[in-house]
Amino acid sequence: MRVLLQRVREARVTVDGRVTGEIGPGLMILVCAMEGDTDAAADRLAARIAKLRIFKDADGKMNLSVRDTGGAALVVSQFTLAADTSRGNRPGFSTAAAPDEGRRLYEYFSDRLRAEGITVANGEFGADMDVSLVNQGPVTIWLEA
Repeated sequence: MRVLLQRVREARVTVDGRVTGEIGPGLMILVCAMEGDTDAAADRLAARIAKLRIFKDADGKMNLSVRDTGGAALVVSQFTLAADTSRGNRPGFSTAAAPDEGRRLYEYFSDRLRAEGITVANGEFGADMDVSLVNQGPVTIWLEA
């Protein structure tokens, strides 16, 4: 699995003008299930993200996790994280998981974050979404499992 996470002041996803998920301070997590990914990969990523110390403590050092701060996560499926741009000008996405498996792993990953004690909001799998956020820092981190 691949994720791109951003520390945010707030984030929101809308589909056709309808808000499907929004959070205040926390993490915006774009997630892509890759071909061959397993539940174990989602387990590892969720546990790692819950403990990742990228929020400032009282001394201004990145020393706290989203769990420590009581922050939330907005999890959005994004198969384009599987983009292969090594040839030509049009990305290929053949390494992304098939849609049914991608949806299952996306939902499983969201559930695993909840099990880690994180409040989770979601986008809508497979939808054309409008995503807005205020990146704090900015802090943007790429993770793979």
